[in-house]
Amino acid sequence: MSFYQTLLQATEQDRQYLLGAPIIARCFHGDISRDDYVAFLTQAYHHVKHTVPLLMSVGALLPESKEWLREAVAEYIEEELGHQEWILNDIKRSGYDKEVARHSTPSFATEMMVSYAYDMVRRINPVGFFGMVLVLEGTSTALAENAAETIATKLQLPKSAFSYLTSHGALDQDHIKFYENLMNKIDDPTDQALIVHAAKRFYRLYGDIFRTLTPEHGITKLVTKTDAATEEAV
Repeated sequence: MSFYQTLLQATEQDRQYLLGAPIIARCFHGDISRDDYVAFLTQAYHHVKHTVPLLMSVGALLPESKEWLREAVAEYIEEELGHQEWILNDIKRSGYDKEVARHSTPSFATEMMVSYAYDMVRRINPVGFFGMVLVLEGTSTALAENAAETIATKLQLPKSAFSYLTSHGALDQDHIKFYENLMNKIDDPTDQALIVHAAKRFYRLYGDIFRTLTPEHGITKLVTKTDAATEEAV
């Protein structure tokens, strides 16, 4: 069995913890509000904006013996540039103030996941970051495009309000294959064990973000343009 397959098998139970978050089930049953969607986007912004800085740190800290992996990190950086702005634009197109979202405080769960990512890269081993890649990209591929379609139908939002979900889902189909090839080149048992460990932790941390995802987590006072106009009139 390849290391990639071993990684998937070893983390399946942890993946189910993430997928079992109530908001995910509600979403696919059409039980979702615009506030729910924008709360998700707001927390996504707060972790996605760290993707490129984290990847830069990974590239800088990898040893010379993993130059081939550093080159892959450079490709990831090029692909990930600007994704946080896609998210903010989706918030704006959903009728909310993207600048309020930009300057909002991340939820505790989001902050913990980001903190663990930096700790993994800078204190433990930059290779562990690839556990996070499995969780974020694998989850996006499985959920993003289907979720976008369901949410758009329910909320009657324009397609332009789903650039992050739809584009992320399409991009990650290629990313997952690229990631699979990378993981199958990692033959050091210590590195393999660390990636499995990190993936398990990130499934739990990312799952906790979804479990605490409510309109109160991330979009407090993030009023719609319509609401803002009403307030001004009053």
